[in-house]
Amino acid sequence: MSGPAQQLSESAVIRSLRRFRDRYFPNGGKVVKDDLTLVEDTGGQRQPGFLDTLPVDIQFLIMTFLSPADICCLGATSRYWRAMVRDPLLWRYFLLRDMPHWPSIDHTSMPQLECLDAPLINEDESLDDREEGDDRGKELRFDYMSEYLKGCPSCRQHWLPSRPAYEVVTSFLQSLVLSSEPRYAMFGPGMEQLDVSLVTRLMHSPDVLPVSGTPNRQINGIGSGISYTFNNQHKFNILTLYSTNRAERERARAQQQSTSNKLFTIEGTDDSGCLIYTPAPQVQQVCQVVDGFIYVANAEPGRGEGESEVAQIRAVLNSAEGVASRPLLVLSCVSREEAETVSTTNLQTISSRNRAGSRTPCVYMAKRLGLPQLANPWMVQDTVAESLSGLLDGISWLLRCSGVKLYGK
Repeated sequence: MSGPAQQLSESAVIRSLRRFRDRYFPNGGKVVKDDLTLVEDTGGQRQPGFLDTLPVDIQFLIMTFLSPADICCLGATSRYWRAMVRDPLLWRYFLLRDMPHWPSIDHTSMPQLECLDAPLINEDESLDDREEGDDRGKELRFDYMSEYLKGCPSCRQHWLPSRPAYEVVTSFLQSLVLSSEPRYAMFGPGMEQLDVSLVTRLMHSPDVLPVSGTPNRQINGIGSGISYTFNNQHKFNILTLYSTNRAERERARAQQQSTSNKLFTIEGTDDSGCLIYTPAPQVQQVCQVVDGFIYVANAEPGRGEGESEVAQIRAVLNSAEGVASRPLLVLSCVSREEAETVSTTNLQTISSRNRAGSRTPCVYMAKRLGLPQLANPWMVQDTVAESLSGLLDGISWLLRCSGVKLYGK
């Protein structure tokens, strides 16, 4: 994200919070607006609490260390904090700060990136607009708080269903019933361009996904199907589709050249000049029988094929019958995890930010691939080929979309 969206600084947020606090504590906290705090002096006049009297920059610093759930709890302590934590600039700041470090995003949680290109609120705007019941000017602003809470992974975890007690019994009964394995077609440049082969690591990592069936055939030498077992219970099949055969891929890798993609043919260009791709006949056959798709994107900095990726993904989805119902899992993949910087404070935040600096963030990957415009359910999951980190989270989502009953881990 570039342009005005990156120009929001901590000082701008602090100024916004200070203007708001000055309206409600115009005399330095001695005289306050009714019903904003719960502390009263001997004269019966309400006075601010200890946290309310802290300097605004200290209040802001405290909020930067709180989780979204904690900030919402803080807003429940008084009407003053209820309005304070709804500051649009505060949540716009959090969105810009944290969104590049989210490890996953999907079609239900993708924030509106247009809101980050919108101009900041006017400093002269009445800060009373934050109070409930007043809709003045709201049509000119985005609800940054809702956008953040919708996309934040820690908030999304609360939406997952918990496993009921009776499910232990039903899962045992279901294991006695034979069911067809969901089948997924996997393709994309991340399968071929990375230094570490995701497919090879997947085939030799029984601690992550045990192989339950070996491939029994190939499609014109381009791909093959392998069955895996998820959570030691659910079997599924992945059909890998490469752009060309193995010998040509290895030759191109050694010579650092691109290969001709045999999965697609170019039919021409559309009105905007973008290429139109058509899947090869054998790929179309695969698309018609699989239950979903896995696209392996190259998330290493400076990599990506832009418009051709978008066109190829849509060509594959359009070749499937019932296009709007088949899920698309995007593994936003890098070869190795970036070395982490050791610190004695806020280890989790520092670790995630170091990781985000070595890859394309999943939110921007979704935008790059044009996923918000798709009718299919989709998810982007950060993945590391060497360790297979993040892979199981993506497979879990894919199985759920295919009707496999999974409950809390």
